[in-house]
Amino acid sequence: MNIVAHEPDLLASVRELFSRRPETRFLEPWEMQHILFSLGYCDGLAAEAEISAAVEVARGDYDPEGAAA
Repeated sequence: MNIVAHEPDLLASVRELFSRRPETRFLEPWEMQHILFSLGYCDGLAAEAEISAAVEVARGDYDPEGAAA
């Protein structure tokens, strides 16, 4: 059984999580991996690299100046 699954809606899931739970905006990718799985946003554990990329894009949505710096 493959524990690392490709999640096509990972960016949308991270954006929704950030909007519902703002405290998650400052978590590390390995922490987000657990949160996304535990709250049912992912069927399996997503790769940390994919989560990291999605988090950077989603953080830019909430703080455009911080993303540009």
